[in-house]
Amino acid sequence: MLQTGQAMASKSDQSSGLIRVGTASWTERTLIESGSFYPRNATTAEGRLRFYAGHFDTVEVDSTYYAMPSERNATLWAERTPRGFIFHIKAYSMLTGHPTLVKSIPQVLRGELPAEILKKQKARDFPKEIVEAAFDMFSSVVRPLKETGKLGCLVFQFPPWFVPSRPAYCWLELVREKLPGYHLAVEFRNRRWLTAPERERCARFLKDYAFSYVIVDAPWIRGWEGPIEVTAPVVYVRLHGRNRENWFKKGIETVERYRYLYKEDELGRWADKIKQAARKSEQTFVILNNCYQNYGIRNAKMLQWLLR
Repeated sequence: MLQTGQAMASKSDQSSGLIRVGTASWTERTLIESGSFYPRNATTAEGRLRFYAGHFDTVEVDSTYYAMPSERNATLWAERTPRGFIFHIKAYSMLTGHPTLVKSIPQVLRGELPAEILKKQKARDFPKEIVEAAFDMFSSVVRPLKETGKLGCLVFQFPPWFVPSRPAYCWLELVREKLPGYHLAVEFRNRRWLTAPERERCARFLKDYAFSYVIVDAPWIRGWEGPIEVTAPVVYVRLHGRNRENWFKKGIETVERYRYLYKEDELGRWADKIKQAARKSEQTFVILNNCYQNYGIRNAKMLQWLLR
């Protein structure tokens, strides 16, 4: 039976940083439809967030990748959660070079776009001044969480075509320049960032610019488990599941790529690695991103137990 109550974080030992475990979203459609976590009376976004916050003390907001969040939503999230609850905000797609739905771009920015971009459903190459304005807007809308002490990391998940190069490092420099004073976490999805000699160069760069290297478990990595790199006082871990067949399949719903329930021994290996990383950090966050029905919830609970 699920335990309720706030502050279900754990410490691996007296010298370790605090470890918090949560999921990547509390509003995922198949989780709600499964009826396996939320009670019947939790029928609103507010009700579900309050219920979720009774079981976990951190969450990653995934919807902000698809559309720029609003300052009002950030204010409501802060108001609806207990003291000490931490939100991590996934960066808007325009800020990581992903194809961005033109209709998702805030009107104040969309009105400044060239006509050739406005004709498209999705676009990637935006004028530099529009991208910089989007960074400024992103910083502004998450400020209510920062001011209430409820903002953890801004998570920048870069696409597979974001490869080690001078333009890539310049983009990372821009991210830090536009978002001073924030905890920034970077996830790479190209193998070249994970192997020598680029791995060492990348780690030095991330340390110099105070980025957290996102430690991952993912289908696109040989052997599933990415390297353990601690490059900032905050450690950030994302576990995406191991559904390799669906991960590379085309024409399926995105949620099907994350349809994987970790076994206890698989999470047990990660619990040991997480404790090891936590000894080098001030704070460690672990996010279960296998968000299919209640898989992420179940595995987050299991990992909490393994860490304790």
